[in-house]
Amino acid sequence: MQELVDCCCRKDFRFVALRYEKEREVDPEDGPEQYQLFETSAYTYRVFVTDMSDPRAFVAWFYRQRAGAENLIKEANNDAGLAAHPSGRFDANRNHFQLAMLAYNLNCWLLLFHREEQSDVTQLQHTTLATARLRFLFLAAKIWRHAGRTGVSYSDHYEEQGLFQRLMDRLRRIATRGGSYAPVMRPALC
Repeated sequence: MQELVDCCCRKDFRFVALRYEKEREVDPEDGPEQYQLFETSAYTYRVFVTDMSDPRAFVAWFYRQRAGAENLIKEANNDAGLAAHPSGRFDANRNHFQLAMLAYNLNCWLLLFHREEQSDVTQLQHTTLATARLRFLFLAAKIWRHAGRTGVSYSDHYEEQGLFQRLMDRLRRIATRGGSYAPVMRPALC
């Protein structure tokens, strides 16, 4: 074990620090500003510790791309229950993890599936799991059955009723065609 620790400690790392000039309006009535660690009134700093030997601009770009993934991981932990470990057994926790990731990915697919058909990939905005839950799951509705038919009546105050109905219509149109599924809308990432 000591050899593994020694091997890892011999690796070279470097600090890449970036300074960005702030654009801000200061109200003189607010009084003195409280400063933060590594921050001045005129600049914001970002520091990376890396083993990459690439130029600073590439390292900054590389780590900036990973920042979005951190938000998705936080969302999966907080909203999809990924951080919960319901058991003391590895197999049970592994199954919980797999189900949580499946639920998260199905939710992402569902949100992509309900988008406007003319949406451009660059215009798509991320909708959090908590927001989608409020828009599509916690609905004021009544399920009714009459004369052999079953239906759902929504509250008159449900603002997303048209969007939800379009989503449900698309889901109902899913049908198999040969060994795959027939499209019900234009591809999501065209």
